[in-house]
Amino acid sequence: CRESLTLHGNGSRSKTEGEISNLNLGELDLTTDEFILDEVDIHIQANLEDDLVKEALKTGVDLRQYSKQVEAELQRIEQASIKDYIKESQNIALLHNQITACDSILERMEGMLSGFQSDLSSISSEIQTLQQQSVSMNVRLKNRQAVRSHLSQLVDELVVPGAMISTILDSPVTEQEFLEQLHELNNKINFAKELSFRETLACSDIQDIVDRLKLKAVSKIREFILQKIYSFRKPMTNYQIPQNTLLKYRFFYQFLLANERTVAKEIRDEYVDTMSKIYYSYFKSYSGRLLKVQYEEVADKDDLMGVEDTSRNTIFTLGQRGAILSPAELEGPILVPHTAQRGDSRYPYETLFRSQHYALLDNGCREYLFLSDFFMVAGNSALDLFNSIMGKTLSMFLKSMSTYVSDCYDSIAIFLCIHIILRFRAITAKRNIPALDKYWEAVLELLWPRFELILEMNIHSIRNTDPQKLGVLDTRPHYITRRYAEFSSAIVSINQTFPNERTNALLGQLQVEVENFVLKMAAEFPSRRDQLIFLINNYDMMLGVLMERAADDSKEVEGFQQLLLARTQEFIEEILSPPFGGMIAFVKEAEALMEKGQLDRLKNEEARITQLVRGFSSTWKQSVESMSQDVMRSFTNFKNGTSIIQGALTQLIQYYHGFHKILNQPTFRSLAVRSELINLHHLMVEVKKHKPNF
Repeated sequence: CRESLTLHGNGSRSKTEGEISNLNLGELDLTTDEFILDEVDIHIQANLEDDLVKEALKTGVDLRQYSKQVEAELQRIEQASIKDYIKESQNIALLHNQITACDSILERMEGMLSGFQSDLSSISSEIQTLQQQSVSMNVRLKNRQAVRSHLSQLVDELVVPGAMISTILDSPVTEQEFLEQLHELNNKINFAKELSFRETLACSDIQDIVDRLKLKAVSKIREFILQKIYSFRKPMTNYQIPQNTLLKYRFFYQFLLANERTVAKEIRDEYVDTMSKIYYSYFKSYSGRLLKVQYEEVADKDDLMGVEDTSRNTIFTLGQRGAILSPAELEGPILVPHTAQRGDSRYPYETLFRSQHYALLDNGCREYLFLSDFFMVAGNSALDLFNSIMGKTLSMFLKSMSTYVSDCYDSIAIFLCIHIILRFRAITAKRNIPALDKYWEAVLELLWPRFELILEMNIHSIRNTDPQKLGVLDTRPHYITRRYAEFSSAIVSINQTFPNERTNALLGQLQVEVENFVLKMAAEFPSRRDQLIFLINNYDMMLGVLMERAADDSKEVEGFQQLLLARTQEFIEEILSPPFGGMIAFVKEAEALMEKGQLDRLKNEEARITQLVRGFSSTWKQSVESMSQDVMRSFTNFKNGTSIIQGALTQLIQYYHGFHKILNQPTFRSLAVRSELINLHHLMVEVKKHKPNF
């Protein structure tokens, strides 16, 4: 109690003083049996550790006296504290009342909060209920909207507006409004069919009026399309114009095909029949009129390479005929026969063939695209429909061509026609039009065998040629080799774009026969010199013609280049032999002995060597001049003659250089005639003066 009062008082007493006040020895019961000396020792020891006790003991204070003093102080402090409490009693009472009031307020607030908590629980339950109701109402709304949408669409599809009825019944089919209402009618017909499958009762309400509108629309469309088809039959009509009109109304046929297949078939059959007759009539007339502007003079079975010279050598020459394969002419305007007749113009067969087949290509591609678009067909169905229209015309073409080709001997015309077809086939492939593919193949199957047959006939004609029956011998190029050169260059140049191995093989056979023929003709000349001149002239002519059209690396060009080079080298040796044969023979003999190390075998040939040195020095200029003139007279090609002279002079200098080299050997160094040798450089300068200039 003392400690309590002391702590709630003015705070002047410390805890240590309170503890010391408890050490009043007078209160210790030293007589009790329960007192344990050990515990007393512990307490004493603990109190002795206190700082205040230590200070008292240090100063020698009497503990009993000090204890009483402390107790008195405590009583005084206690009395002062009681007075303080009494003095503050009103405040303490006021504080107590305030605390009680606060407790009351807090109690009421606790009640209010409890009420709020209860209300919030109720509100949460109500919100959850409202949310459930909202979800349910949203589902019902969506269901009603979906039903409304379906019902609205159903009603819209079922209702036949008055505007549709009046337009279908009264408006011309060419008006845009009729086409739009026809689309709507088609949708209603399809919708009615769909509802009838579902056994919808509302379908019966509109079925009758929809059927009557359909019959009226079918009737008007049928009449319109048939009128357009019949307009094709009028003379001088450009059928492409009504075709373009029909394409604008392609939905009409789609409507018929979906709703009245019988009428759709009737229209298609009528179109097929009409266009088949139109195309057949047009192309039959056009082909007949084209033949009237063909060249009257054509090749026959006797116009072959190996026969005697005739006035119709042009059948082996390409000339300007190859221009027909250029893009500008290949896809140029077709010929107008009556215009050509008025101008008295005439054309080779390949030009007529190109015009005829370009007209076929142009009309065929356009027709195929129209059929695919208007009649809505594709693949084999489109091809079948196209053949039902163009089949008669194509058969007529093939029959007419077969008749002509069977009696044609103009191989260049046939080959040009083949390449015209190859290019037209590439054009249709690029346009992605397969309609004429089978026809192109059929034409090629007619033309290729005929071309090969004519080529084989020419090969046989050359093989069987008798040189003794070809007239007077002449070293100039032979007309048969000229025919071959012109023909071969024509075929090679045409064949470069679309190479054909069979053609190359036949040209190879022809070349072999021509080479054999040239050798047989050369053998008719008595001297080797004339034989070589004939061979060189013919090889040079054939090579020149070939190089004008064929590539430099073609087999034909390379073959004749090798032959020409070999015969030219032999001819150079031939013309050098008369004036310089002794020196050339000595050089060759000496060089052979030098290789064997036996040159000393010629050391006794001083007289021979002297004659060679002096003979060359005195006659070489006249010999070179004479040789040059002779060469230029012998060869028809000035450029070739010049080349031969240059080769001969070069070869002569090489031989004379070899002659110098031999006489510089130890075996001949002592010969006095060596001083008479012409300086090699001086000789070269002099020789250059004799080279012909262009």
